[in-house]
Amino acid sequence: MKAGSVWQGVAVTAAALALSACSTQAVGDAGASETLAANARHPISGLRVIVAKVESGRKTYGFQVELANTPEAQARGLMFRTELADDEGMLFPSEPPAPRSFWMRNTPIPLDIIFVGVDGRITNIAAETTPYSLESSLSDGLTSAVLEIRGGRAAELGIGPGDKVTWNIPE
Repeated sequence: MKAGSVWQGVAVTAAALALSACSTQAVGDAGASETLAANARHPISGLRVIVAKVESGRKTYGFQVELANTPEAQARGLMFRTELADDEGMLFPSEPPAPRSFWMRNTPIPLDIIFVGVDGRITNIAAETTPYSLESSLSDGLTSAVLEIRGGRAAELGIGPGDKVTWNIPE
């Protein structure tokens, strides 16, 4: 192994550890704080990382999500990603609310695409989408946001239509 590769691996590991250390909320930990380090950034995308919570029945699940709040970030999404942890995802806010359509172009991992209505409740989920597919997954009506998480994770946790999704975007 070359010395440069070792140092690159150390830098990536350090960045990942720094990001994971920022979260004080784990998946399934309803009582944890929503606080992340100020201006936490994802080591791959460089996007701001915030906490999104999904309230499902009596449980609350927290996800560290990359905030895709620009047209460029929304167009790229999770393209080219080869992995996504159980407590990670990406949030695509819609302001103003609008019907949304997503595809899996250049996305090699299956995702659960969760459409959040204007009332903050899940309207529908495109579960375990097919990698690289150009088929569109559509929202059932207007959305205030779309939350993408690892494919199959929503079913594993029992997340479904009607569950509440919340997030705060600090100033």
